[in-house]
Parts: sequence; C-alpha cells; structure tokens
Amino acid sequence: MPDITLIEQLRRVLPAERVHTTPEDLAVYSYDGTWELGHPQAVVSPLTTEEVQEVVRLAHRMGLPVVPRGGGTGLAGGSVPTAGGIVLNTTLMNRIMAIDRLNMVAVVQPGVITAHLQAEVEKVGLFYPPDPQSLRQSTIGGNVATSAGGPRCLKYGTTRDYVLGLQVVLADGRAMRTGGKMLKVQTGYNLTGLFVGSEGTLGIITEVTLRLIPMPRYRGTVMAAFQRLDDAAETVNRILQAGITPLALEMMDNACIRAVQAFRPFGLPLDAETVLLIDQDGNDSRALQAELDEIARLVRDGGAVQVRQANTREESQELWAARRAVSPALARLRPNKLGEDISVPRACIPDMVRRVTEIAARNHLLIPLFGHIGDGNLHPNILCDLRDREEMERVQTAAREIFEAAIALGGALSGEHGIGTLKRQFLQQGLDHTAIEVMRRIKWALDPENVLNPGKIFPLPPTSDDESRT
Repeated sequence: MPDITLIEQLRRVLPAERVHTTPEDLAVYSYDGTWELGHPQAVVSPLTTEEVQEVVRLAHRMGLPVVPRGGGTGLAGGSVPTAGGIVLNTTLMNRIMAIDRLNMVAVVQPGVITAHLQAEVEKVGLFYPPDPQSLRQSTIGGNVATSAGGPRCLKYGTTRDYVLGLQVVLADGRAMRTGGKMLKVQTGYNLTGLFVGSEGTLGIITEVTLRLIPMPRYRGTVMAAFQRLDDAAETVNRILQAGITPLALEMMDNACIRAVQAFRPFGLPLDAETVLLIDQDGNDSRALQAELDEIARLVRDGGAVQVRQANTREESQELWAARRAVSPALARLRPNKLGEDISVPRACIPDMVRRVTEIAARNHLLIPLFGHIGDGNLHPNILCDLRDREEMERVQTAAREIFEAAIALGGALSGEHGIGTLKRQFLQQGLDHTAIEVMRRIKWALDPENVLNPGKIFPLPPTSDDESRT
C-alpha cells in the first residue's frame, strides 16, 4: 500500500501524472532482467536534473531509498528496489542534447536508448562503439552505471572508455559536473571514472558527455566451426598474435549451436564443439579484405571444419543472425535462465569452459555457454524452472561454483553486468578485504545515510561495524 504522506510530498515536486502509485505501476518497476523482486513505495519519472534533485532531497529528508532505473534490462538485480523506497525512472530523460561533430562528442540525458544514439551519430559519419546485447532497450544511463560492454569491446573498449563527463545528483540532492568535452584532463581525482560502474550507489547520473570516433567505412565477418574447443582457443591467440585486433570475436558452444539450429537452420554443424564469429572493420577496403582473408586462413590452419566469409554488411548481418538467435533459442528449452557473466584471462578459457561443463554435469543442469572469447568475458546461461525448488537449489550451487572457478583461474565475478544483488555475497572472494573497505568508505563519504540504491554491491548481512554504512 503506497504511503499517502510520501505520495502527497512527491506530487508537490512533480506533476501527478509522473508520480506512479497504482499496483500495476509498482509491479512493473519491481524487477529487472533477472528474477529478483523488490516492491517500491512509489515510482517517479523526472524530466530534468532539477526534478531529480527535488526527489532526492525529499527522500533524504524522509530517510527513504532512491533506486535509479533505466530500461530495466540489467542482469544483476542492480535496479531492483529490494529495500523499497522510490524508484527514479529516467526513461523520460531521453533527449540527445547535442552531437558536436567538431569535438566528436555527444551530450545526452541518461534515458537515451543506446541503439537510438548510435543511429543518430552514424547519420553524421560518427560512431559510438559500445554495443551491449540489450542495446535496443538499454539506456545510456544504465550502460554508464554498469560500464556495459558487448562484442565490440575487444577492439574499442567498454562504456567506461567513452565517458568524458557527467552531471550527477548526490545523495543529499546537490548536483555536480565532472569532466567535459576535453580528451585530456588531470585536475584532481578522476571523479568521472568513480561514478562509471558504481551501479547507482554513489550518485544519480542526469547527463553524459560521450566520446565519439569516425565511423569505419567497411566491415566483414568470418564464421568458423571447430570440433575441438582447444583448437578454437588456440586460433584466437594466433589471430591476435598476428597483429590483427578484430572488431568482435565471439563464441558459441555445442549446446548453443544445437539450440540455434533447432530454432532456425543456419547450417551450423551439430557436431562442432565451438563456433567462432569474427568481425573486422576498417576504412581501407583492400586492407580489410586482406585481414579477413588472413583470418580465414588462420582458422582453417587451426582446424576449423567449416568456414564462411562475408565481405559486405548484408552478408555479415546474416552470419550474426545466428549469434543473435542464441537467447531466443535458449528460451525455448526451459522456462527460466540465470544469465551469468564472468571474466577470465584469455589463456584460461578452455579450462573455464571445461569447468562449466563439469559443474553442469555434477548439478544435473543444462548450462549453454557463449560470449566474448576475444577478451575472456563468458556468459554461462543456467537453464531452469523457478517453480522447481529442488532444481533452484542446484542452480544456486552451480552459480557459486562457476564464480569460484572463475576466481581460481585469476578471473573476475563480472565483465560487464555488474554485481547488483546477485553477486554481492561473492564480493569477498573476488576482492581483497582492503579493496572492499576502501569501496565502503567511498560509499560512506558520499552517501552516509545510505539513500542511494542500498543493498547493492556489498555483501549482506553487514558486520556490526558496517551496520550503518552499507
């Protein structure tokens, strides 16, 4: 039941039509791309930084949590209001405020859809490379909050590498700016970098200045199927050691191959252990063609049993259709999935894949694996049925074992999804005690009342020393 006093106060700050309180509205904002649930007391949809400030000041006075939320596509529970309070929906803050061709930057509000920004800057010959899988639904603010990645990270980097400046509303309602349109700045601490990837726990992003680059003119793709994962992994290293840095270097395991083929026939060999999808772009068509030919030669020499090469955007899109079909294909196999996100050193990929296979067998689960093999960021998808309590216990066991395996191999809990609620209990395994203490102190310094997105990132329950700080 919504708090009447809170609703009255919010309607003094925002128009009534942008204060959402019906059970249906609250339900819509109670979850993200995971199965985590949390029930807000109210949802607000501001249009400006000033309105965000007013909402945060009100929440600060009333001692209520504020949970910033964009497209709700997150896969770590980061935007779920697990502590109740106010969900601050940024999707109406969706203006592209400027595309500056001379300085090659875009200034946008946080609710701008990633794919929309990409399309707009490409109209003027510029390029915004970060491409999370959910780019047609996810927002720039959410991408910044999680430092979202995607297939093109291998060559161009993650969202973090393109954020030049921010406007941020702090926990007490003050707004501040960091960075700007400059490519180089060394004035004090890197506050811009502090907020990128902070998952809404340190401040609410209300404006982003993004670096753009010239749009590459040409693009091509090579798809290669291998009967042995080790051959595929070794071929990845050979491509990189040959001085070629692909735009994207993706993999699908046999479970994904079979699911995709059942979903739509793409001509993938069902006995292949791994399929690699290798993209490259450039501005010199001859140089690009030479690189694609060299990639095709390297995969054949590496033992590929099937090689397909695309030399136009249209042909590339057809090959990528198989990769894009993975998620809908897996959705047909079981009612639910836990889409995980781990990162390991590239040389450890075969070992990590084998460990995931062993974990799946030991826990009697189907865990298809795909991801960005070029940079070691893998996505084990644990298929399951939430209604089966016994199976869900095995799912939790498998997830814990996957995290432990990644860390044992020198990897990390997350490459691009963030920690949120789903991985917070494993943070102490992924970081040393001093690192976590420093992070807690930063949170305490910026948000001593724990207003902003409480219960995220840090393990629960807290120790007595941290009771008032996390």
